Amino acid sequence: MAQAEQYFTADPQSKDVRKRLHVVLRGNEADVEVSNGVFSGNRVDLGTSVLLRQAPEPPEEGTFLDLGCGWGPIALTLGFASPKADIWALDVNERALDLTRRNAELNGVRNVRAVTADEIPSDVTFDLIWSNPPIRVGKDVLHELLMTWLPRLNAGGAAYLVVQKNLGSDSLIPWLATQLGDGYDVSKYASSKGFRVIEVMKA
Repeated sequence: MAQAEQYFTADPQSKDVRKRLHVVLRGNEADVEVSNGVFSGNRVDLGTSVLLRQAPEPPEEGTFLDLGCGWGPIALTLGFASPKADIWALDVNERALDLTRRNAELNGVRNVRAVTADEIPSDVTFDLIWSNPPIRVGKDVLHELLMTWLPRLNAGGAAYLVVQKNLGSDSLIPWLATQLGDGYDVSKYASSKGFRVIEVMKA
């Protein structure tokens, strides 16, 4: 089977062919642009849909992170729900970041900044992290990604990660609990359609 270009490439070489989609994000209708060379470039993927349906209501304000934003469905949802929040949308893929910026603009969401990791100042910490993490980058890269950003939760902050059950969600929970150590509570928050939503709370 031919390997399609990976969506975690920084600079996709495939042609940037944009399409308009009409999507509903947690009750909010949005018109968005999508393209190939980004994750789930023709729809809201099932894992993200599960996360958007199951995660609790975000706070009205604070500093939020969409870790692995793709074309922006999570960041847009957070922007609709919490217009006073400061939302960072993070990806390695420049095309994904461009689409997230465009989609925020198209939908009047003015509090989303789509950036690469080195554009987030090292002193920025987060009250909320939502993520459909890129499992297919491999375990080592995934673990490094999670341990880079989850420790930047503020006291009282929370992260919600959606992971497919057959791609290791149940083993990720004890691993995160061990790695994060005291001061964090890691648990299964919800299950739906073969996915788990993992909750990470910082005391």
